[in-house]
Amino acid sequence: MQIFLDTADCQEIQKHYSTGLIDGVTTNPSLILKSHRKPDDVYAELKAMGIPDISMEVVEHTVIDMLREAHRLVELFGECTTIKVPCTPDGLMVCNQLAKENIRVNVTLIFSQAQAILAAKAGAAYVSPFVGRVDDNSFGGLCLVKDIAKVFREHMVRTQVLAASLRGVRDVGRAFEYGADIVTMPTGVFEKMYKHILTDKGLELFSRDWEQVKH
Repeated sequence: MQIFLDTADCQEIQKHYSTGLIDGVTTNPSLILKSHRKPDDVYAELKAMGIPDISMEVVEHTVIDMLREAHRLVELFGECTTIKVPCTPDGLMVCNQLAKENIRVNVTLIFSQAQAILAAKAGAAYVSPFVGRVDDNSFGGLCLVKDIAKVFREHMVRTQVLAASLRGVRDVGRAFEYGADIVTMPTGVFEKMYKHILTDKGLELFSRDWEQVKH
Protein backbone atom coordinates (compact mmCIF):
# COMPACT_ATOMS: atom_id res chain seq x y z
CA MET A 1 0.00 0.00 0.00
CA GLN A 2 1.26 3.44 -0.92
CA ILE A 3 -0.05 6.85 0.10
CA PHE A 4 0.44 9.93 -2.06
CA LEU A 5 -0.54 13.50 -1.24
CA ASP A 6 -2.61 15.38 -3.81
CA THR A 7 -1.37 18.94 -3.41
CA ALA A 8 1.25 21.44 -4.54
CA ASP A 9 1.66 23.03 -1.09
CA CYS A 10 5.32 22.28 -0.42
CA GLN A 11 5.18 23.31 3.21
CA GLU A 12 2.38 20.86 3.93
CA ILE A 13 4.09 18.14 1.91
CA GLN A 14 7.34 18.57 3.84
CA LYS A 15 5.50 18.33 7.17
CA HIS A 16 3.87 15.05 6.25
CA TYR A 17 6.71 13.55 4.22
CA SER A 18 8.94 13.86 7.28
CA THR A 19 6.71 11.29 9.04
CA GLY A 20 7.96 8.57 6.70
CA LEU A 21 4.37 7.68 5.76
CA ILE A 22 4.17 9.42 2.38
CA ASP A 23 5.36 7.68 -0.80
CA GLY A 24 4.75 10.31 -3.46
CA VAL A 25 2.88 13.42 -4.61
CA THR A 26 0.32 14.04 -7.34
CA THR A 27 -0.20 17.49 -8.80
CA ASN A 28 -2.39 19.01 -11.49
CA PRO A 29 -2.74 22.47 -13.05
CA SER A 30 -5.47 23.49 -10.58
CA LEU A 31 -3.29 22.58 -7.57
CA ILE A 32 -0.30 24.37 -9.08
CA LEU A 33 -2.43 27.48 -9.66
CA LYS A 34 -3.61 27.35 -6.05
CA SER A 35 0.02 27.34 -4.88
CA HIS A 36 0.69 30.68 -6.67
CA ARG A 37 4.00 29.30 -7.93
CA LYS A 38 5.48 28.18 -11.23
CA PRO A 39 5.25 24.43 -11.84
CA ASP A 40 9.01 23.93 -12.23
CA ASP A 41 9.65 25.70 -8.93
CA VAL A 42 7.23 23.37 -7.14
CA TYR A 43 8.74 20.27 -8.75
CA ALA A 44 12.28 21.40 -7.94
CA GLU A 45 11.42 21.88 -4.27
CA LEU A 46 9.71 18.49 -4.08
CA LYS A 47 12.70 16.81 -5.70
CA ALA A 48 15.02 18.53 -3.21
CA MET A 49 12.89 17.11 -0.37
CA GLY A 50 13.56 13.64 -1.70
CA ILE A 51 10.02 12.87 -2.90
CA PRO A 52 10.59 9.76 -5.04
CA ASP A 53 7.49 9.96 -7.22
CA ILE A 54 5.99 13.25 -8.44
CA SER A 55 3.13 13.28 -10.95
CA MET A 56 3.65 16.25 -13.29
CA GLU A 57 0.78 16.88 -15.69
CA VAL A 58 1.33 17.85 -19.33
CA VAL A 59 -1.58 19.72 -20.88
CA GLU A 60 -0.28 20.82 -24.27
CA HIS A 61 -2.62 20.67 -27.26
CA THR A 62 -0.81 18.25 -29.58
CA VAL A 63 0.96 14.94 -29.19
CA ILE A 64 4.25 16.48 -30.30
CA ASP A 65 3.95 19.30 -27.77
CA MET A 66 3.01 16.90 -24.97
CA LEU A 67 5.98 14.68 -25.75
CA ARG A 68 8.30 17.67 -25.89
CA GLU A 69 7.11 18.89 -22.49
CA ALA A 70 7.33 15.39 -21.01
CA HIS A 71 10.92 15.00 -22.18
CA ARG A 72 11.79 18.43 -20.80
CA LEU A 73 10.42 17.49 -17.39
CA VAL A 74 12.24 14.16 -17.33
CA GLU A 75 15.48 15.86 -18.31
CA LEU A 76 15.07 18.45 -15.55
CA PHE A 77 13.84 16.26 -12.71
CA GLY A 78 15.01 12.74 -13.53
CA GLU A 79 13.79 9.55 -11.90
CA CYS A 80 11.26 11.15 -9.57
CA THR A 81 9.26 12.27 -12.62
CA THR A 82 5.95 10.65 -13.44
CA ILE A 83 4.34 12.19 -16.48
CA LYS A 84 0.61 12.68 -16.02
CA VAL A 85 -1.61 12.66 -19.12
CA PRO A 86 -5.39 12.64 -19.61
CA CYS A 87 -7.23 9.58 -20.87
CA THR A 88 -7.77 10.93 -24.37
CA PRO A 89 -6.61 9.56 -27.72
CA ASP A 90 -3.68 12.01 -27.74
CA GLY A 91 -2.89 11.35 -24.10
CA LEU A 92 -2.76 7.61 -24.67
CA MET A 93 -0.54 8.04 -27.74
CA VAL A 94 1.85 10.03 -25.57
CA CYS A 95 1.63 7.36 -22.86
CA ASN A 96 2.45 4.62 -25.34
CA GLN A 97 5.53 6.44 -26.63
CA LEU A 98 6.82 7.36 -23.18
CA ALA A 99 6.29 3.81 -21.90
CA LYS A 100 8.51 2.54 -24.73
CA GLU A 101 11.18 4.90 -23.39
CA ASN A 102 10.72 3.50 -19.85
CA ILE A 103 9.26 6.79 -18.63
CA ARG A 104 6.63 6.36 -15.90
CA VAL A 105 3.14 7.61 -16.88
CA ASN A 106 0.04 8.26 -14.79
CA VAL A 107 -3.13 8.31 -16.92
CA THR A 108 -5.63 10.53 -15.17
CA LEU A 109 -9.31 11.42 -15.50
CA ILE A 110 -10.34 7.76 -15.57
CA PHE A 111 -14.10 7.33 -15.19
CA SER A 112 -14.71 3.84 -16.57
CA GLN A 113 -13.23 0.37 -16.62
CA ALA A 114 -12.91 0.63 -20.41
CA GLN A 115 -10.72 3.74 -20.11
CA ALA A 116 -8.50 1.97 -17.58
CA ILE A 117 -8.08 -0.97 -19.95
CA LEU A 118 -6.99 1.34 -22.78
CA ALA A 119 -4.52 3.11 -20.47
CA ALA A 120 -3.04 -0.21 -19.39
CA LYS A 121 -2.74 -1.27 -23.03
CA ALA A 122 -0.89 2.00 -23.69
CA GLY A 123 1.68 1.07 -21.04
CA ALA A 124 0.59 3.29 -18.15
CA ALA A 125 2.39 2.76 -14.86
CA TYR A 126 -0.68 4.08 -13.05
CA VAL A 127 -4.34 4.68 -13.85
CA SER A 128 -6.16 7.24 -11.73
CA PRO A 129 -9.91 6.62 -11.34
CA PHE A 130 -11.57 9.69 -9.82
CA VAL A 131 -13.63 8.31 -6.95
CA GLY A 132 -15.25 11.53 -5.74
CA ARG A 133 -16.14 12.83 -9.16
CA VAL A 134 -17.68 9.50 -10.12
CA ASP A 135 -19.76 9.65 -6.94
CA ASP A 136 -20.88 13.17 -7.91
CA ASN A 137 -22.39 11.70 -11.06
CA SER A 138 -24.49 9.15 -9.18
CA PHE A 139 -22.52 5.98 -9.71
CA GLY A 140 -20.02 4.30 -7.41
CA GLY A 141 -16.48 5.60 -7.44
CA LEU A 142 -15.19 2.89 -5.15
CA CYS A 143 -16.97 0.24 -7.21
CA LEU A 144 -15.04 1.57 -10.22
CA VAL A 145 -11.77 1.04 -8.34
CA LYS A 146 -12.91 -2.50 -7.52
CA ASP A 147 -13.84 -3.26 -11.13
CA ILE A 148 -10.54 -1.96 -12.52
CA ALA A 149 -8.46 -3.80 -9.91
CA LYS A 150 -10.36 -7.03 -10.61
CA VAL A 151 -9.78 -6.99 -14.36
CA PHE A 152 -6.12 -6.04 -13.93
CA ARG A 153 -5.64 -8.88 -11.45
CA GLU A 154 -7.38 -11.44 -13.64
CA HIS A 155 -5.25 -10.51 -16.65
CA MET A 156 -2.05 -10.02 -14.63
CA VAL A 157 -1.73 -6.41 -15.78
CA ARG A 158 1.24 -4.61 -14.27
CA THR A 159 -0.44 -1.18 -14.35
CA GLN A 160 -1.23 -0.03 -10.80
CA VAL A 161 -4.54 1.42 -9.67
CA LEU A 162 -4.08 4.87 -8.11
CA ALA A 163 -7.36 5.90 -6.47
CA ALA A 164 -7.76 9.67 -6.74
CA SER A 165 -10.32 12.29 -5.76
CA LEU A 166 -10.78 10.77 -2.31
CA ARG A 167 -12.82 12.97 -0.01
CA GLY A 168 -12.78 11.14 3.29
CA VAL A 169 -10.94 8.64 5.45
CA ARG A 170 -13.53 5.95 4.80
CA ASP A 171 -12.76 6.19 1.07
CA VAL A 172 -9.08 5.54 1.79
CA GLY A 173 -9.69 2.27 3.61
CA ARG A 174 -12.28 1.10 1.10
CA ALA A 175 -10.07 1.94 -1.88
CA PHE A 176 -7.34 -0.34 -0.51
CA GLU A 177 -9.93 -2.97 0.40
CA TYR A 178 -11.19 -2.93 -3.19
CA GLY A 179 -7.74 -3.44 -4.66
CA ALA A 180 -6.14 -0.02 -5.14
CA ASP A 181 -2.34 -0.13 -5.07
CA ILE A 182 -2.01 3.58 -4.25
CA VAL A 183 -4.32 6.27 -2.91
CA THR A 184 -3.79 9.99 -3.27
CA MET A 185 -5.55 12.51 -1.08
CA PRO A 186 -5.53 16.12 0.13
CA THR A 187 -3.50 16.77 3.25
CA GLY A 188 -6.69 17.34 5.24
CA VAL A 189 -7.84 13.78 4.59
CA PHE A 190 -4.41 12.39 5.46
CA GLU A 191 -4.43 14.24 8.79
CA LYS A 192 -7.81 12.78 9.64
CA MET A 193 -6.46 9.26 9.20
CA TYR A 194 -4.75 9.62 12.58
CA LYS A 195 -7.98 10.54 14.33
CA HIS A 196 -10.56 8.41 16.09
CA ILE A 197 -12.78 9.39 19.00
CA LEU A 198 -11.91 6.18 20.88
CA THR A 199 -8.20 6.88 20.51
CA ASP A 200 -8.74 10.35 21.93
CA LYS A 201 -10.76 8.93 24.83
CA GLY A 202 -8.13 6.28 25.50
CA LEU A 203 -5.35 8.85 25.58
CA GLU A 204 -7.39 11.01 27.93
CA LEU A 205 -7.88 8.04 30.27
CA PHE A 206 -4.22 6.99 30.16
CA SER A 207 -3.10 10.55 30.81
CA ARG A 208 -5.42 10.91 33.80
CA ASP A 209 -4.33 7.57 35.26
CA TRP A 210 -0.66 8.38 34.70
CA GLU A 211 -1.00 11.54 36.72
CA GLN A 212 -2.31 9.44 39.62
CA VAL A 213 0.49 6.89 39.23
CA LYS A 214 3.13 9.63 39.41
CA HIS A 215 1.72 10.87 42.69
